[in-house]
Amino acid sequence: MRTKAVPAWLRTKASGEWLRGNAIALLENGETFFPALLEAIDAAQQEILLQTYIFAADATGRHVADALAQAAARGVSVRVLVDGFGGLAFVRKLMDGLSAAGVETLIFRRERRLFSLHRQRLRRLHRKVTVIDGRVAFVGGINIIDDFDAEVPEHPRYDYAVRIEGALLGPILASSWRLWRQVAWSNLHLRMHGQSNVNTQLCAVDDICAVFLIRDNLRHRSDIENAYLDAIANAREEILLANAYFFPGLRFRHALLAAAARGVKITLLFQGVADHPMMQYATRALYPVFLENGVRLFEYQRSILHAKVAVIDRHWATVGSSNIDPFSLMLAREANVAVIDQKFAATLATSIATAMRDGAVELHREDWVRQPIIRRLLCWMAYQAVRLAMGIAGVKGG
Repeated sequence: MRTKAVPAWLRTKASGEWLRGNAIALLENGETFFPALLEAIDAAQQEILLQTYIFAADATGRHVADALAQAAARGVSVRVLVDGFGGLAFVRKLMDGLSAAGVETLIFRRERRLFSLHRQRLRRLHRKVTVIDGRVAFVGGINIIDDFDAEVPEHPRYDYAVRIEGALLGPILASSWRLWRQVAWSNLHLRMHGQSNVNTQLCAVDDICAVFLIRDNLRHRSDIENAYLDAIANAREEILLANAYFFPGLRFRHALLAAAARGVKITLLFQGVADHPMMQYATRALYPVFLENGVRLFEYQRSILHAKVAVIDRHWATVGSSNIDPFSLMLAREANVAVIDQKFAATLATSIATAMRDGAVELHREDWVRQPIIRRLLCWMAYQAVRLAMGIAGVKGG
């Protein structure tokens, strides 16, 4: 069995229950994710729970919406939960049609103001989780939106999800239903409380060991961050991390620098084409300290990087929705899957390495020194602005 040689520390410290008996397939970009998702929706017989941050009213969003409506028409119980800010287009253009088709829809914190730094308004539903018939689930960072961004139309947005069968369906289904009932209660939609109509299929379809990690505001405030920190603290050889929005607090930064100091090879892949320039400039203000400590930095230039993944020591890997910034780690509802499996970790590491080879540029310390003073000043100002926003929102950061 592939997990027998796994170092004990990898499984003992992370929050959540590690479960064996899973088949977990890596899905890169929407071009592999959406066909797999639509195939599962079309095969659904009893129940679909879909939770997402963005549900766009573009061609992809309408295709998924049509599949959900067709499932409801053939008697499948379909429930869709969308964030109130990320799902503004869903509320305006898709929700009524889905509701008329028999799909139950809920909005997480419906947004009526486009901008606010109030802490409560930053508590977004950022997870992307779909569970179908208690037999297959999808977890990752991919929203329901076209794969190609208008800013870089020639290449797809770079992102990941996983398709899961097996024992992990139990906690994923339970968590999805728990969140659905919480939102139904908060919105006073008591008739939508409900409960699952299916039993999860927990047969040992493969031998992959994995844990489902969430971030919420009750019992799981720091589960995802702690899982990262535990794995980084015990890394022996290599840390490979690709993250769209990287603005870690002091604990996370210190963990990475401590790993570099003890000889761990660390490679970080960030956005080169930014969809949120302020965050990108703030991230760049952190570059000098990493470069000076031997950390290799790459920026992905081929398209918008939206991934939130990592591989440590070619054994431990994670795929999910959580960025490494205070808003994801301390405020948003997130969901990641951590996996202990050499084959899966190697597949993800190879995929990241290919992305770096084909679409990224490496940054060097001398590159930063040669940056125009105005650009370095902009990075410093963005860093301070993000810290100020965090302070206004009541978020502790670095």
